[in-house]
Amino acid sequence: MEIDLTPRLAKKVYGGDGGSYSAWSPSELPMLREGDIGAAKLSLERDGFALPNYSDSARVAYVLQGNGVVGIVLPEKEEKVLPVKKGDAIALPFGVITWWYNKEDTEFVVLFLGDTKTAHKRGEFTDFYLNGSNGIFTGFSTEFVGRAWDLEESVVKTLVGKQTGKGIVKLGGANLPEPKKEHRDGMTLNCEEAPLDVDIKGGGRVVVLNTKNLPLVGEVGLGADLVRLDGSAMCSPGFSCDSALQVTYIVRGSGRVQVVGVDGKRVLETTVTAGNLFIVPRFFVVSKIADPEGLEWFSIITTPNPIFTHLAGSIGAWKALSPQVLEASFNVDSDTEKLFRSKRTSDAIFFPPPK
Repeated sequence: MEIDLTPRLAKKVYGGDGGSYSAWSPSELPMLREGDIGAAKLSLERDGFALPNYSDSARVAYVLQGNGVVGIVLPEKEEKVLPVKKGDAIALPFGVITWWYNKEDTEFVVLFLGDTKTAHKRGEFTDFYLNGSNGIFTGFSTEFVGRAWDLEESVVKTLVGKQTGKGIVKLGGANLPEPKKEHRDGMTLNCEEAPLDVDIKGGGRVVVLNTKNLPLVGEVGLGADLVRLDGSAMCSPGFSCDSALQVTYIVRGSGRVQVVGVDGKRVLETTVTAGNLFIVPRFFVVSKIADPEGLEWFSIITTPNPIFTHLAGSIGAWKALSPQVLEASFNVDSDTEKLFRSKRTSDAIFFPPPK
């Protein structure tokens, strides 16, 4: 069965003065449903407040723009209030309650990518709000609320009546908790400031998010990476050799992408730009070439410690095969095989543009 892999942009689901929530739909990006992956974006204007909620999916959040505050309550733990900024990745396991706030003029934008195997709808996140017009609090009768929280009926009606906002509201003069830098420890990793896992001059750089630098991703069951490809550089053709899916969001720049699947068929050949999301199926081979301004992307991989096999470059799988096997499989003479093997002996993963 052929699946449309065309990159897509998110579409607005709801919002107002405080900001908006957008998501990618499985009807437009079928690999979301096929791969049990959810993807969404939260955008908050100044004083925008995303009300406390929890999701039916484990997720990784990545700050695309601005600075903000996130409140996180892990099951049976006290609230942590973190200052977050562009480049921060945050692991959000099942059962985590979060709220988000932007107190600055610059728009605050957060990307959410996660696993929807246990979600109510495959390929989509369902968020459960504690407060607001669509919140759990307003769903119970006044009798149940009064009994549960030991409140008089008049107080219950006041609480319910005040909750007119839905999902995102704009606050005026609210006194929210101040974020604490020490709360970042073990909760988030800034991918733009973390030590580089790969650094190829003129080629590109990679920071990998895994259980070593952020142990909490083990509970989420996802790994992630931030890749910055220099202008006109190429990312080696490669695939995830541990049956993981790769979900890629283009953060900045543009470039060309090709994906090759079963029977050597090229299943995707397109240009990607900032805001695009696409998914590479299991074992399919993907390669990218950046446009002159460069290309940056953030990906999640559906395993906390992903392993990739690259086919080209000094560490390419073809280099590991014996000369006789290459000659026989390519059906070429030894001179052609030697020429093939002699190339890309020092470049790995990223290839600078031709001189």
